[in-house]
Amino acid sequence: MQPHTLRVFRAVAEHGSISAAARALRYTQSAVSRQIAALEVDVGHTLFDRLPRGVALTEHGRCLRDHAAAVLDRLDAARRDLAALDDLSAGRLRVGAFPTAVAALVPRALATFRSEHPDVALSLVEGLTPGLVARLADGDADVAVLSAAPDQPLDSARVDLHHLLDEALLVAVPRTHRLARRRTVRLRDLADDAFIAGSATAEETLLRATLPAGFRPRIDIVAAEWTGKLGCVAAGLGVALVPALAVRATPPDLALLRLHPDDASVRRVFAATVAGRSRSPAVRRFLAHLDAAAAGLR
Repeated sequence: MQPHTLRVFRAVAEHGSISAAARALRYTQSAVSRQIAALEVDVGHTLFDRLPRGVALTEHGRCLRDHAAAVLDRLDAARRDLAALDDLSAGRLRVGAFPTAVAALVPRALATFRSEHPDVALSLVEGLTPGLVARLADGDADVAVLSAAPDQPLDSARVDLHHLLDEALLVAVPRTHRLARRRTVRLRDLADDAFIAGSATAEETLLRATLPAGFRPRIDIVAAEWTGKLGCVAAGLGVALVPALAVRATPPDLALLRLHPDDASVRRVFAATVAGRSRSPAVRRFLAHLDAAAAGLR
């Protein structure tokens, strides 16, 4: 039983006449008669009694009418739901992002996306890049904003990448620091300063991409969250390398200094989806909002 044939059957049942159904469907009467005859062969029962004027449903016809109505209603609902996903009048968007991307980049993109498509359900989860890649693979996120050092590229076999921007690293120092009035510093100028880092082995993670040969930062204080890390810097307990995306969250009692080009490094920032998977209309549209937000932050 094909949906098209069921629609013809329903029209004949509603009009009580093959000719009237043909006019409503804009078919020829013979075309409607052939489809009803083919359906009767398919189900193995007579569905209509042919009367001098019109037709009447048989018992089997009445049974099929109820099922046909349910099937066609579900198909119509499916078409509406599919169309809603395409025009973003329904659906969901689950976003993951690394911490400093949540300071400005991702919220800006989410805000403009929500303004444009208020009926799409949004969610955001913060995490580190390896965990976000796992969430994508497990189907717990639709798109994730990830970061990668130049010498630590992301696994393109696991994720499809959409480049957003290259993020410079800055040095955060207290306003009272001896170098606070400089615009640019060398890392060797900070050899006597303690570094506030996210882990005791930070030189193997965020810092490693920026350290010149032979430079080893002294890490006295480990603070995992940016609030604590920058708070320690503001209190004069050390200095910290700060990704440019975190500038918005930087307290006013800190100075942010550029690194000399010989010491400078960047993190590459991408929007990622599962490799080889189709991107939903919501994800495709959100990527455009991320591009716009990234352009505003460059």
